[in-house]
Formats: sequence, structure tokens, C-alpha cells
Amino acid sequence: MTEKIQITIVGTGCIGTSIGLALHQSEQPFLIVGHDKDIGRANAARRLKAVDKTEWNLITACENADVVILAIPMSGTQDTLRALAPYLKQGCVVTDTASLKGQVVGWAEELLPETVSFVGGNPVVASVGTGPEAADANLFRDKLYCITPSSKVHPDAVSLVSSLASLFGAYPYYLDAGEHDGLMAGVEHLPQALALALANCVMQESTWRELRKLAGGSFERISALVGEDPDALSAVLLANKENLLRWLDVYAAAVGVVRDLVAQGEHEPLAQSIDRAVVARRQWLQDRREQFSEIKPPQVERAGLMRQLFLGGKPRRS
Repeated sequence: MTEKIQITIVGTGCIGTSIGLALHQSEQPFLIVGHDKDIGRANAARRLKAVDKTEWNLITACENADVVILAIPMSGTQDTLRALAPYLKQGCVVTDTASLKGQVVGWAEELLPETVSFVGGNPVVASVGTGPEAADANLFRDKLYCITPSSKVHPDAVSLVSSLASLFGAYPYYLDAGEHDGLMAGVEHLPQALALALANCVMQESTWRELRKLAGGSFERISALVGEDPDALSAVLLANKENLLRWLDVYAAAVGVVRDLVAQGEHEPLAQSIDRAVVARRQWLQDRREQFSEIKPPQVERAGLMRQLFLGGKPRRS
């Protein structure tokens, strides 16, 4: 009987459960264990067959794992790494899915033993919710999966996480953690900060009692970016403070330009500004559809090589 490779997913929300579903589709010799502080979420992931079993105790869930995937908010990552560090077996590879990488990679290098490898990861996806009920086995298909290895991590560990991303149907995309965080500030954290400002601006107005009756799809879509976890959003925005402040200043200037155009009351200048935005967005959407046209399809490592990486080579820091 083939010995199974244990992959433990810590956090069975939309991302973690989607990872489990994608792994089950891969037909690899995996035993997938799920853990979540919310036992209801963990049980939901098991019912969806995203995980083979659940463990309510974090240490029990991870101590025999060949791979640990942290699919949790960044606000809980440092404490989770600290709790797991003494119990992870030699050769274990740990990765995560947080939208910031610099701080997480730093925590991993500080807290994890030399016998364990950490490779930062961030799937660039658009989920429709946060819970396991929003999970989709194809969530990562044809999407970029950012991988941010530190200079200290063994190449075999990077290859392993890349193989997992390919198993999900994603395209591994390698970049430095600092570069990743600077880019994410503009396209992920700036929109979240703007949603926060919008929600507080409108909902704290004395007229909100009437405004809320007319708030439709646009307001709902934008305000949803605030999410449901104040601690998680606060941790991310503050962790990317310098990059985010720079983008907020750029945006404030852009808002000033729009205000001036509206104040002028002239149709043509405002319409030209809108047209530039429409054209740029259309080009972005086209580029996004075609971004993989010159990239080879994801290459999934065969099971034997995966087993060698997990159980034979014992990937660790260089």
C-alpha cells in the first residue's frame, strides 16, 4: 500500500477549503487534514470532502505533516508559527496564503527550526465569500500563484510549493517578498483602505437612515472589501504601511483631479478622463486574459518526484 503524504491545511475558509478540493482532484497520494479554530468551518470542509479528516488541536493536526499550508489571516500567522515550531517534523515544508509576504517570511525565519522550510505563497484569486461554502476546486485555475522564497530556503522546497500551485491549476509566479508587497499595496490594500473610507464616510452620516434604502450594487460591492474581520484588515494595512501611504497620497491627488473636473462643470474634460479609464481597464482585462499565452501550461510533478521531495530529500533551509 502506498504511504500517503500528509498535507495539513490550517484554516478552512474559502481559500483553505478550495485548496483541499483542488488537491483531491489531483489524484496524488495525499492525506489531507484540516484544522480551524471554528469547528463548524472545519466540519463543513470535511462534509464538502475538501479534507479527509479534521483535528481540533493545532499541534495534533500538524505534527505528522509533510506540508503545512497556513490559509489563515495574517493577524494569526505569527502566533501559529510560534506554536507549531517545536512540533514540526524534520523536512516539513510550511507555506501560507497571506496577501503580504515580507513580514510573514521574517517571522518564519525567526521562529521555525533549521529542519523546516518556509516558502511564502499568495494565490491571486477573486473569491465570492470567506467561508467554506464559497469554496471552489477551480478557484486557482489559470490564475497567478505568487511564490516568494527567501534566499535561505532550499530550492527543493521552492520546487515543491511550485508543484502544489501547479496541481491547483495555477501558474507559479516568482518574485521578491518586498516587491510583492509594494505591488499588492496598489491593487489589494489600497482598494480595501478606500472601501473603509467609503463605508465610514457614508454610513456615519446623519442621512444614512435614508441613504441605506437606496444603496445598491455599487455600494455593496465596494464596501464588501472591508471584509468581516477588523483585526485581520488592520494587521494587513499596518504591516504594509509605507507602501500603502504612498498609494494613498497618489490616490488623494487623483481624487482632487476628479473633484476639479466635476467642479468645472464641463462635459468634455470629464468625459475624456472617463474614456481614458475605460480604455485602460479594457486593456487590462484583455492583458489578463492573454497573460499566459506565452507561458507553458502548468507542469505537475509526477507522484514519484513529489514523494521524493516530501519524504526523501528532506527539504530544508540552505
